[in-house]
Amino acid sequence: MENEINRLTKYISDKVPELIDFAIGVVLALLVFWIGAKLIKWIRKLIRISMEKGGVDKGVRQFVDSLVKFALYAILIFSIGSKFGLDTTSVAAALASCGVAIGLALQGSLSNFAGGVLILVLKPFVVGDYIVEDNKGREGTVKEIQLFYTKLLTVDNKTVIIPNGSLANTSLTNVTAQDKRRLDLSVGISYDADLKKAKELIEGLFRADADILKEEDINVFVDNLGESSVVIGARGWVKKDAYWTAKWRLTENIKLTLDENGIEIPFNQVVVHVKENH
Repeated sequence: MENEINRLTKYISDKVPELIDFAIGVVLALLVFWIGAKLIKWIRKLIRISMEKGGVDKGVRQFVDSLVKFALYAILIFSIGSKFGLDTTSVAAALASCGVAIGLALQGSLSNFAGGVLILVLKPFVVGDYIVEDNKGREGTVKEIQLFYTKLLTVDNKTVIIPNGSLANTSLTNVTAQDKRRLDLSVGISYDADLKKAKELIEGLFRADADILKEEDINVFVDNLGESSVVIGARGWVKKDAYWTAKWRLTENIKLTLDENGIEIPFNQVVVHVKENH
């Protein structure tokens, strides 16, 4: 028993210097990482300020910031490992031998990265545009274009994250690419209602609305003859930022105005005629 205790004591005393060296190495590695993280944050800030002063598109700024952050942190971690005992030659050889496997495992991420590059180069949309992804109908305002994903903000304040590869390889609709949008409304009136008067009232509302661009055409027309109503279509142009408020306001005003003038907006109905046999 005494011999066992002596061997254990000797083993611990021999390992204490190694444990102390290891602990010092860990502390130094953490310190270097903390300093490196601060330096990376400072470099990213300088790059962002430079791009902002140069008038670089916001989406490009976000993409470059993500790329710089990823690259600098990879260099930092690799440098810390090499300074504190990591055999960089072995790591490089291992990465080279596993290149094919890594490429296959990350092919989705690489596709998303390539998609992000295509989006920034071709500019089908930029930050602030409202887009509709035609494949699955996802839509919203573009808030961020990151390294692998694009973030959309929906009208009900939800964040939708779409892989860049998906956006780059499917059709999409950029709703706000132009400064103005055409506003289309339709309303059904009774077959017994005064059609000409209804058209005049609706056209008057369009011409009186502050958001309707008067230099553009305003059209009011019979769109189709429905089963229980005559459908009147109305078209005008508005600035893209005023689209929804103008649509909601005109829809309400049309309803109120037609009610005030005794023009019925009918609901779906079926008229049954009974033929009496004599």
